[in-house]
Amino acid sequence: MKLKIAWIGKTKEPAIHSLTDEYLKRISHYAQVEGQALRDEAALLQICGRSPAGKARKTASFAKSTLALMDSRGKKYSSEEFARFLGDYQDRNPLPLVFAVGPADGFSEAARSAAQHTISLGAMTLAHELARVVLLEQIYRAFTILKGHPYHSGH
Repeated sequence: MKLKIAWIGKTKEPAIHSLTDEYLKRISHYAQVEGQALRDEAALLQICGRSPAGKARKTASFAKSTLALMDSRGKKYSSEEFARFLGDYQDRNPLPLVFAVGPADGFSEAARSAAQHTISLGAMTLAHELARVVLLEQIYRAFTILKGHPYHSGH
């Protein structure tokens, strides 16, 4: 399974850099994963092969991929449900999965319409840099759930 975690904007906090690197390293034991900072939403749509109108483009590096936006209006999952989502995707879909964390003011309607999935990390508002770390931790947790690793058993 190929995963790309994309976020919009530069990271200023060393702690966020450190946690991002740590969780990307942990996830890499279970799947091919890459983290990428992007300058704006247009760059996100380009790497996923989507024009702002949501039409597929064949020139981008991840032109054949599935886009999942992190958005407070998205579907809410428990950790176990998210693990099932990831496991089902891994079993049924050969395309890379791109998880995207938006800018501080959220995604535009154009980006939401270009995405195949919109996922909420919960009802609370999170700073976008913190949302990235929470997403990475939940992806790692999902893989440990799927593999029966004890990481999740302590809740």
